[in-house]
Amino acid sequence: VQLVESGGGLVQAGGSLRLSCAASGSIPRRNVMGWYRQAPGKQRELVATITDGDSINYADFSKGRFTISRGNAKNTVDLQMNSLKPEDTAVYYCNVRPPVGLSGINYWGKGTLVTVSS
Repeated sequence: VQLVESGGGLVQAGGSLRLSCAASGSIPRRNVMGWYRQAPGKQRELVATITDGDSINYADFSKGRFTISRGNAKNTVDLQMNSLKPEDTAVYYCNVRPPVGLSGINYWGKGTLVTVSS
């Protein structure tokens, strides 16, 4: 399975970006797709996840500003980011993993850089 992210870039504070991730290859039917981010000098952190049943989880900083969604084919996941802040600057990574309690491989994309200027 390969995950390819797109949509990163430079945006001014208050602006919007939409990140997309496409999974190639066969992903397990039971899975969780999500977005994580890593800012310089910080640990990677959860942004949002969505299950194969469309259950969604957001980090507190994402709530009200970011929206995660899956494509109809269930092998794509998007992240709509609004009201961006300079502190949202980070490399954003797409992830596919098994649900908690199931075994399987944790897949990561190479990341896409989001830079928010003040």
